[in-house]
Amino acid sequence: MALHPANEHLGYSALDRERFLDEPAKRKGRTEFARDRARIIHSFALRRLAAKTQVAVPWASDFPRTRLSHSLECAQVGREIGAALGADPDLLESACLAHDLGHPPFGHNGEQALAKIAKDIGGFEGNAQSFRLLTRIEAKTLDQEGLSVGLNLTRATLDAATKYPWSSRENPDKFGVYQDDLEIFNWVRQESLESRTCMEAQIMDWSDDVAYSVHDLEDGLVTGQIDISKLNDDLEQLYQTAIREYLPDLSEQEATSALNSLHKLSCWPKEFDRSHRHLAQLKDLTSQLIGRFALYAERATRERYGEGDLTRYQANLIVPREVRIEVAILKSMAGYYIIGAEISKERYARQEEVIIELVEAVSRLAPASLESFFLQQWQVADSDAAKMRVVIDQVASLTDMGAYALHEKLIGA
Repeated sequence: MALHPANEHLGYSALDRERFLDEPAKRKGRTEFARDRARIIHSFALRRLAAKTQVAVPWASDFPRTRLSHSLECAQVGREIGAALGADPDLLESACLAHDLGHPPFGHNGEQALAKIAKDIGGFEGNAQSFRLLTRIEAKTLDQEGLSVGLNLTRATLDAATKYPWSSRENPDKFGVYQDDLEIFNWVRQESLESRTCMEAQIMDWSDDVAYSVHDLEDGLVTGQIDISKLNDDLEQLYQTAIREYLPDLSEQEATSALNSLHKLSCWPKEFDRSHRHLAQLKDLTSQLIGRFALYAERATRERYGEGDLTRYQANLIVPREVRIEVAILKSMAGYYIIGAEISKERYARQEEVIIELVEAVSRLAPASLESFFLQQWQVADSDAAKMRVVIDQVASLTDMGAYALHEKLIGA
């Protein structure tokens, strides 16, 4: 291994900084985790997130967030929490930027459609697809046989980006790796503790929850999909959404207390008319909520573990239950008013149809229908299942508009 710069974070070992293929830096002075961050920022997959659905349709108006803007905001939150707890900020930013790379077109609706299609070949999961992108699909580094190893990130960064550190055989609904990607996954996890996530992955996961719970509320208020005056009247529906999607053991009393607690905050809006004054107040709300959720986690973790650098497997992120409940209630607002809205269901049905028809058409017309990189993967595929995985990789890589455009090209309107 090459010598590391003197400014490398001391909380990480040489093993943490190791890459699957040794690849010395071309320029002196950058840390290994700064190199990882640069590779992710310049990746095809990150750029494509600019046209992938977060919650609202990206082109429906100019305001709603995309997967890219969400990932940037998640990275800012994660970087600051990580720095406060002694973790490497570049590593945390890298993990947060990478956490949604594998999400297909049409958000979770597209993920569910691909999961149905792929159920007999190992399934589809956005987090496992992210790992596959980072270690196989993205074109950056090749091994001695000319096969891609993706961005060839460090062990610690790949581990920090792994939300579910197990395969589909252990949990077919939520998992972090496909069976044919286990070689690098096992290399990443060789020093880990069973199914436990590292400290940096826990910070990434919490930063994700914080960012999208707060910002989806902001998007919903500005677009008029959430009416701040109706929250108390709709508490039962919000509670049911929260226990179904976000926090199964939530009690009705806890949900009521959480909403009351949010209402008592000085920054919580009593009304919202989209005036400049209310928009400014809304921005203050997002800032204060993010600070609140980050600080509570930082303080509780420090109370448990004391000072010093809390990295890798030396500690766990401690998030007080009442804070997790507040975040779950915020997430339920977008879940109920936007994701679960009747007006969305027709769009979801069309999106699922597009995904299913795209997979069938790309598979039927292959190899002519495949992009260059996926064509190479197709040529070395040794079974029908392996070829179908290549087809799903290509469809999953598409943006929302790219999916519609390819569908029109291969099938027609």
